[in-house]
Parts: sequence; structure tokens; C-alpha cells
Amino acid sequence: MIVRYLHILAMAVFVGGQFVLAFAVVPALRGRDREGLRAVARRFGWASLGALGVLVVTGASMASTYSRWDDGELQLKLSLVLLVGVLILWHLRNGAAHWLQGAIFLVSLVIVWLGLALAH
Repeated sequence: MIVRYLHILAMAVFVGGQFVLAFAVVPALRGRDREGLRAVARRFGWASLGALGVLVVTGASMASTYSRWDDGELQLKLSLVLLVGVLILWHLRNGAAHWLQGAIFLVSLVIVWLGLALAH
């Protein structure tokens, strides 16, 4: 139960943070405080990195515990996690490509959906 709790908590930090950035922080600071926006994005980046680490460890633990490694839904979810990782790296190299933020957020929402499907 604690592993699943940590997994959900890390998911909330990762996806919830994207939501707050996209719909509150960026619109409020865009064009006003570029340095402040960058500082928030960097801080969120570190929190996201920690959350991603927790998600990988707890996800692997649950996949092993519940013998789900051969599950097609899990394989799709893992493929999308890899895609999000690539998109994040691309975004880090090209921060001006704002569409990447939206792509990361949308793929993250699909990953959450698949996670809910796997939990039942």
C-alpha cells in the first residue's frame, strides 16, 4: 500500500505541477517577470526529476509485485513514459518550443489514464 501511495503522490507532483505551471504560473508571469518564470520552471524541474525517480522505482516495484511486466497496457504506458522523457530532454534543449510543454502534459495525462486502468 505504501508503494502505491508514493507512486500516486509522485504522479500528483509531476502532473499537478505541470497543470499549475500551464494554467496559473506561466499566464500570470508571461511578459512580466521572465527571470521569475525561469526560476519557477527550474525549481519545478528539480521537483519533477525527483518525482520521476520515485515513479520509476515504485512503478517497477508494483509491476514486479503484481506480475504485470507482460501486460500490454503496461507496455504502452512504459512507451509513453519513454516518450515523455524524450520530450522533456528536447524541451530542456529548446525551451522556446512552447508546444513541447503541451505535448508533455497531454502525454502525461494519457499515462495517468493507463495507470488507473492498470490499477483495476
